[in-house]
Amino acid sequence: MSTKPIYVATHPRACSTAFERVFMTQRATIQCVHEPFGDAWYYGPERLASRFMDDPQGRIDSGFSKSTYRTVLDRLEHEGSEGKRVFIKDIDSYLLPQEGKPASIAPSLRRLKRGVGTESTSHSPANGVNGVNGTHANGHSTSPNGAAPNGTNGEVNGTPSDETAIRENRDRVPTNPPLPFCTPAEPGNPTVMPREIQAQFHWAFLIRDPHYSIPSYYRCTIPPLDTVTGFYNFDPLEAGYNELRRHFDYLRQEGLVGPRVCTRPDLSPAPGSKEDQATINEVCVVDADDMLDSPAATIEQFCRSVGLPYSPAMLEWDTEEDYAFACENFEKWRGFHNDAIESKGLVARTHQREPKSEEQFDIEWREKYGPKGAALIRQTVDACMADYLHLKQFAIRV
Repeated sequence: MSTKPIYVATHPRACSTAFERVFMTQRATIQCVHEPFGDAWYYGPERLASRFMDDPQGRIDSGFSKSTYRTVLDRLEHEGSEGKRVFIKDIDSYLLPQEGKPASIAPSLRRLKRGVGTESTSHSPANGVNGVNGTHANGHSTSPNGAAPNGTNGEVNGTPSDETAIRENRDRVPTNPPLPFCTPAEPGNPTVMPREIQAQFHWAFLIRDPHYSIPSYYRCTIPPLDTVTGFYNFDPLEAGYNELRRHFDYLRQEGLVGPRVCTRPDLSPAPGSKEDQATINEVCVVDADDMLDSPAATIEQFCRSVGLPYSPAMLEWDTEEDYAFACENFEKWRGFHNDAIESKGLVARTHQREPKSEEQFDIEWREKYGPKGAALIRQTVDACMADYLHLKQFAIRV
């Protein structure tokens, strides 16, 4: 049974924080790490996202302007040093360039040789991972979209063995988005993380129908929530479905997940066959709507797939300690996780959601967000549906 750090890859607004709270109840045996790679993707010297690219003060205020992909991995290694199984929930697009741009390996990872969460560290955790006083300011800027001019690459906070690799490439990296690294690429790898590091995680996936996730994300980027989240515009490039699909397909192609598919004999090789025995970690995809309809059965199957003990008690978190722990961990992205913080557990819907026509969705979005907002939501939903449906075909059935 796998004991690797569990990496749940998802996209924004997939009910992933509620999903994460299930495993936060197991604090004695599981060390949850909440969306760590956004630190490097949004704010650090290896940043790939355009949102805060031209907002140097916003990146500094975030407390993560020195975070690299290496410092994040150093943190994950440290989190696993106490013997607990590490459980990472993160937005998968934080590992990929935007707009489908070709990826090359992040400079700070070119010479990374240690395992992740598999050995104790002889050095203290790298700075720039947990931010100022362990909190995150969301990179707030006083101007919409962080419109300060002339972004810079910032300062690199790596260890001496990696600084040479970074220094060799940094001067050739442009300061305006996008930020291609002048480093080698791995054939077929759509991410900035080397395959050898990806092989050290047990990958699983969480998805949600774009008809629900995209409007939810849009709401976080308009008044009144935008002043809390610090996201003053909706960017379709942050939807994350295409990145998740491409990474999922790469992991399957490389044999890092599959070919066996959790609860899906129709998609799996015959039991005991050569292909079945080749499975290291089976494909495990959770659809948020399935989870909300049947939380106990879905979580139980997920636990079996990734090698965690299941207990119905995991689905309840109605104590002051649970609440304080959630507030501390979700401070990192203010405004995005309010519902999950205030929740008391993962409870099945009393009634299954009624299907809606595309016209009904459009009417609902126009009523809530106006014609322009509804048009942008529709455009983004349509662009994401093929990727969602590709992933959905592998989803757990209970």
